[in-house]
Amino acid sequence: MPASLPLADGTRLPALGFGLYKVPVEQTREVALAAIGAGYRLVDGAQFYGNERELGAAIRASGRRDELLVASKFWGDPVQSRAQALADFAQSERDLGIGPLDLYLIHWPRSTRGAFVDVWRGLIELQQQGRVRTIGVANFEIDDLRRLIDDTGVAPALNQVESHPWLPQHELRAFHAEHGIVTQAWSPLGRGRLLDDPTLTGIAAKHAVSVAQVILRWHLQLGGAAVVKSVHPDRLRQNLDLDGFDLDADDLTAVAALETGERTGTHPRDRQ
Repeated sequence: MPASLPLADGTRLPALGFGLYKVPVEQTREVALAAIGAGYRLVDGAQFYGNERELGAAIRASGRRDELLVASKFWGDPVQSRAQALADFAQSERDLGIGPLDLYLIHWPRSTRGAFVDVWRGLIELQQQGRVRTIGVANFEIDDLRRLIDDTGVAPALNQVESHPWLPQHELRAFHAEHGIVTQAWSPLGRGRLLDDPTLTGIAAKHAVSVAQVILRWHLQLGGAAVVKSVHPDRLRQNLDLDGFDLDADDLTAVAALETGERTGTHPRDRQ
């Protein structure tokens, strides 16, 4: 079982989480229960995913609410404002029906709108009220993070960003480390496009593991966290089985050579 990572607010984050993005509504309860049963203790949701009601039902049915860290996110479109963030948070509370949330993120900075600092102040308020334990952001770039910190004095506990061997995000990770922010990867497998890469398949064969396990092990050895998705119970279990091997120096050098800067998702500046 992958370890957990300390957050600057004194809490801990499971290093590997299960994500609900694009899990169909009709499959959400079954898949979430399978993930929880497999051992995932971080469940990464969002209002935008459209399946929070079903996720909440699965969490209640699991009987493991107290063991789980449950995350949601504020989408911010068509309206990005503090008031809308508070309203959307309240809706997620109702849809999930599991009590206080563990983690709430700003899903995208939408920096040209000029509202994300005010939204962040709303999240700080929710944390102070005890309605959410930990607050963070997703898809924020260095300039966005600097502005949050400079204007409010409160750094996000984590920043969830696209990251995989094509896009390691070294500069952003260094900024995070300097400011006590955990890097959490979405699309950690490059949306599956890395699974046939010859370098990675060679490393997987060397360690007698899957390519997905190699990539997730790489994320953990970078010192970060990742959120992975699958609707297949066997893959859910396999993706958690990362303790039996380590990538050696030759492996890490080979993975580093895969960096191209290519994205498989939207660049933050293109999501306004």
